[in-house]
Amino acid sequence: MEDNSPSRGRLVSAAKIVWSISIMTAASAFGANYGWQSHGLVGALALGFVGLVFGLFLSSPSLLLQFLS
Repeated sequence: MEDNSPSRGRLVSAAKIVWSISIMTAASAFGANYGWQSHGLVGALALGFVGLVFGLFLSSPSLLLQFLS
């Protein structure tokens, strides 16, 4: 059996990108929805941005641990 390291590396890279995008999208959507329900359009924009930043920290566990330490 041959080891396909370059293709495995690409697959892992693609999975990390998909994970990051999905976490950031979910956090932004949650923040925007909560902001819309509680504060209207301005709240949706503000909390959507906060969700985006929070999602950025959640998408990379090492970045989150550096921030907390």
